[in-house]
Amino acid sequence: MSQPPADDPLARLRAATQARIGLGRAGHAMPTRACLDFDLGHARARDAVWTPLDMEAVTAQTGDWPVRMVRSQAPDRATYLRRPDLGRELAEADGLPSGPFDLSIIIGDGLSARAAQAHGAALALDLRNRLAGWSLAPLVLAHQARVALGDAIALAMGARFALMLIGERPGLSAADSLGAYLTIDPRPGRMDSERNCVSNIRPPHGLSIAQAGEKLAWLLTEGRRIGATGIALKDAAPTKDRPHVHHQSHAADPARPAAGQAVAGGDGDGGSFPP
Repeated sequence: MSQPPADDPLARLRAATQARIGLGRAGHAMPTRACLDFDLGHARARDAVWTPLDMEAVTAQTGDWPVRMVRSQAPDRATYLRRPDLGRELAEADGLPSGPFDLSIIIGDGLSARAAQAHGAALALDLRNRLAGWSLAPLVLAHQARVALGDAIALAMGARFALMLIGERPGLSAADSLGAYLTIDPRPGRMDSERNCVSNIRPPHGLSIAQAGEKLAWLLTEGRRIGATGIALKDAAPTKDRPHVHHQSHAADPARPAAGQAVAGGDGDGGSFPP
């Protein structure tokens, strides 16, 4: 009598992550299920890149927060993908109010409008509730946006800080990940080393809205205290594992951060790696 099959040693790992691990094989090829999962992940990633941001749907989620809409100099999606430089330039600033403001929050489609549409407004509202005493500019929705577009937008509105919430470059296991890029004294020409990034905001599989909001509120408050962002602003926010951490150093941590950790820089185009 044949023995029952042994337990899959990778089953617990698969239950804990969406990463494609332990795919197995069927002869010299992958099993049919693994091939179909790959095709599905690839299709979702392509859809995330090419699907336009539904501005009206995002506006409907913002409640009583005034909203302004802008676009970059990229005239269409194909040009946006071929010419990242145009996605960093503001087409026109007409309709943007002049401040001064403490903070301008921009929701940009980036490389995943799906992420911006699913998580952007919720995170912006969470932050508004946490930043008592901050003067916030009207919320800006940006079409065909790269990260640096937020600098031109915030500068036009006279904001001390720019916070770009933008869809990250999708992968086979994550097509709805939002990144948040924080910059002090925004202006064209800012380097990526002058920004802080909180990535992998995608409940329930990544950072929750509350976790991201708490981290960003701390970074904003600390950034205002020291007058800097980027490599000068180290993520030393208290956590359950380190409840009494105090700000010791402004140097950047050379180690690559875990998903969701605040890190200086980024590729500046709404993705975790350079294109």
